[in-house]
Amino acid sequence: MRLAEPLALRGRTLRNRVVFCAHLTNQAHHRLPSDAHTAYYAARAAGGAALVITEEASVDPADQPYERVVDGTDPAVVDRFRELAAAVHAHGGLVAVQLNHNGGQGSSLHTRTPLLAPSPVADPLFGEVPREATTADLDAVVAGFALVAGHAQEAGLDGVEIQASQSSLLRAFRSPAANRRTDAHGADRDRLLLEVVAAVRAALGPDLLLGVRLPADEPGGSDVEDAVATAHRLAATGAVDWLSTTVGVATESLWLVEPSMATPHGYALPLAARLRAAGLPVIGVGRVTTPAEAEAALDHCDLVGVVRGQLADPEFAAKALRGEPVRACTGCNDCAARVGAGLPIRCPQTLPPVRSSARSRRVVVVGGGPAGLRSAVLAARAGHRVTLLEATDELGGQLRWAATAPGRTELAGFVAADAAELDRLGVGVRLGVPATTEALATLTPDVVVLATGAAPRTPTWAGDDARVVDVLDVLTGSAAPSGAVLLVDELGGPHATSAAELLAARGCGVEVVTGALVAAQRLGPTLDRELWHRRAAAAGIAQTVERVPLAVRARPDGRREVALLHHLTDRTEQRVVDWVVVATRPVPVAGPAAPPGVEVHRVGDALAPGDAAAAVAAAERVLGGWAEPW
Repeated sequence: MRLAEPLALRGRTLRNRVVFCAHLTNQAHHRLPSDAHTAYYAARAAGGAALVITEEASVDPADQPYERVVDGTDPAVVDRFRELAAAVHAHGGLVAVQLNHNGGQGSSLHTRTPLLAPSPVADPLFGEVPREATTADLDAVVAGFALVAGHAQEAGLDGVEIQASQSSLLRAFRSPAANRRTDAHGADRDRLLLEVVAAVRAALGPDLLLGVRLPADEPGGSDVEDAVATAHRLAATGAVDWLSTTVGVATESLWLVEPSMATPHGYALPLAARLRAAGLPVIGVGRVTTPAEAEAALDHCDLVGVVRGQLADPEFAAKALRGEPVRACTGCNDCAARVGAGLPIRCPQTLPPVRSSARSRRVVVVGGGPAGLRSAVLAARAGHRVTLLEATDELGGQLRWAATAPGRTELAGFVAADAAELDRLGVGVRLGVPATTEALATLTPDVVVLATGAAPRTPTWAGDDARVVDVLDVLTGSAAPSGAVLLVDELGGPHATSAAELLAARGCGVEVVTGALVAAQRLGPTLDRELWHRRAAAAGIAQTVERVPLAVRARPDGRREVALLHHLTDRTEQRVVDWVVVATRPVPVAGPAAPPGVEVHRVGDALAPGDAAAAVAAAERVLGGWAEPW
């Protein structure tokens, strides 16, 4: 297995080819690495990662694009880096810190200092017009990189990585779209990067590692040919030990940097392969989420960057080398949504640590959807005696139907991972067993967890019209709309878009209408919206916003006439269609009454309908009341 082969770099040896690449975690405290950081990175080293590259440390105190960015210039960072290095080294891993200046891809909100950029060109997302950097500014930037590199050296880290990729002042200087200067730093767009590399190498000394992360392709900016040319120049310095890659920019094309399940696995690896011509080891990335994909990725690169795969399963590397299955990333992008909202990173696939309970209790979980499965897993891991009852003959709840929609098959990974864990733990799973009060009483539970899900709700305006059906009816096959379909989306998430794609693929003419001002608005945080709009356009799916249904009426010809209100103008429109499909909030299912005196908890949709991430989060919160603190 190539993945198990060590790699020597500047007197140090990476024990295998798996890298935990730099990514935002929102775990800094007062702009310094926290205990959560140390535990987070140490867990991946314990899980077998050869090289851990921490999230960015800013080289300028005035560079604060988001609240919790680490300030690498603060002398207090040295002690925190030292603790982090010791924790990673204790598990046999190497650790480097990523150094960065975000430049114009930021905000003056926190610092009240104008942004710095090669030219006064506003970033499409943040929208602030930055200040054009002077020669003195650039000298200070170079000095800042050297300062933080010195902090890394003092702390005992193995090296640093310079970010010149998705969100970086160095990227902007390399980009013809952002760099419009006419001086030496405009004539040679690599000049600032090369100056930084020289200064950082001098600060590190000859023995520590130095990597550079480049954008292999930046839509509208530098392209792969630019990256290859820069790679050759970096190699010629003799100062650089590896190159890493990204695709896209962390603002206007973030969906390329943090792709969802709609993006093919390994999508960026061929671009990484182009950089190998420079003769430096290359870290390849791009939705590598399984051990088989990581092994195959080595056709294109020398080291494999696995971030979300190791976020989902901290033991990814060790399991891969042992030939064991992992808890695979599903591409749900809840991690990206959390970080984008300023919350600490987490993955709904990851099992949180659980201490053994002081006393074992008999727990009955009713329902085998995501919330029920996670409740059963965590209760069993805490030492409780668990039985899970599922009324149907399959686990997964509504998630198994969601996974049948186009491009959503990886959602099944939520079910598969927890089902496999239940099997490993020896939990009794009873399929095809409806839970009744009598059935619960015979099991003599101490605790009942109701994960009974939610049922579709027919909107009031639809009456009892048989041609108005729920998206779940479409996914399960209990309804088969044909012809012209009006899909009313009250949720803004993947429910309506999944059904729309499925119906369009069956030959239906589909129009999605929503009362919101933006179609599919809840797909934005998970970075799914851009690709959805592209797919919708290609499939001929129409999208209409600011409309809410008022009534539906059956016509003599069997078709349906739907009255829609344009709520901004108070005007009414009509649609004549064959079927109406609705994506609306379902109603929690009450479930059976528990025997008297039994502790009862509701989780998942039975508590508050939401997505899989919300379901497992609810299950984890419940467990905190049963076991000792985690």
